[in-house]
Amino acid sequence: MAAEAKYSIVREVGRGSYGVVYEAIVNQTRSKVAVKRMHCNVPENVELALQEFWALQSFQRQHENVIQLEECILQNGQVFQPISHRYRKSDSHLLLIETCLKGRRCMDPKAACFLWFVMEFCDGGNMNEYLLSRSPDAQLNHSFMQQLSSAVAFLHRNQIVHRDLKSDNILISHKCGSPIVKVADFGLSKVCQGKGNVNLHRFSSACGSNFYMAPEVWEGHYTAKADIFALGIIFWAMVERITFRDRDTEKELLGTYICQGKELIPLGEALLENPNMKLQIPLKSKKSMPEDLCKLLRDMLAFNPKERLDAFQLEVRIRQISY
Repeated sequence: MAAEAKYSIVREVGRGSYGVVYEAIVNQTRSKVAVKRMHCNVPENVELALQEFWALQSFQRQHENVIQLEECILQNGQVFQPISHRYRKSDSHLLLIETCLKGRRCMDPKAACFLWFVMEFCDGGNMNEYLLSRSPDAQLNHSFMQQLSSAVAFLHRNQIVHRDLKSDNILISHKCGSPIVKVADFGLSKVCQGKGNVNLHRFSSACGSNFYMAPEVWEGHYTAKADIFALGIIFWAMVERITFRDRDTEKELLGTYICQGKELIPLGEALLENPNMKLQIPLKSKKSMPEDLCKLLRDMLAFNPKERLDAFQLEVRIRQISY
């Protein structure tokens, strides 16, 4: 991004299948930002970049527990063009950019094409790393549960279904002293059309991370309540510090599962095979959580989505538990 001389890259802080995240400095103010670069070289990458873009652009107001987009910049070869700013939005212009990215007819196909997302910088890393580097803390766990339930309720009120909630996609900020969680990574999210109940929208493309996927996602017929199942996995693992080792990255990750011999089976997949399976909550010690929290987790992890809490019910219940 040196061509624009607006930001200076400091270091790489994360890398995934579809993008790279850097710590950067705003040259004019010397403030820190996070910059995510997504390569728009194939249709799949373009679709993911656009889904993240439209989700982050769609908020009419910000929420302290959802990552904030400062601006988005389109790079075509050596040309950098700001296409959005949180204070200036033009849907007609953004639709034109989407058409350009999808069609690639108005660009040199040989030129480098990237979308750069400039977002607030979170100094605490992701929630997975943050919690596993500390001793269990019931007060902190409860605070994170309240913040995350508030964030997901906000997203669902704004007709956004995240579809890839996991501890790696939740960042930690210390700007206000106490740790603040920030839901991030909207590459698999969907912005639902219309203003009705978000839970009435149905999805068919199975996506997300296996250990956090609801049973109905494995089947390919699901609603926004799949986000609640993923949160249930995160909450349960957070409280009891249940972890597994990711085969691809060898990282230790927070997540609950079912053991079958030496195999670890994702909870959603296991429930799909045996819908009547009784979840052993708590898994480790009865002293680790009160009964109302156990009941809450069971209601979040119900096999039948109709029996599962929605985000708005969860937001209320979280405030009432004695944990």
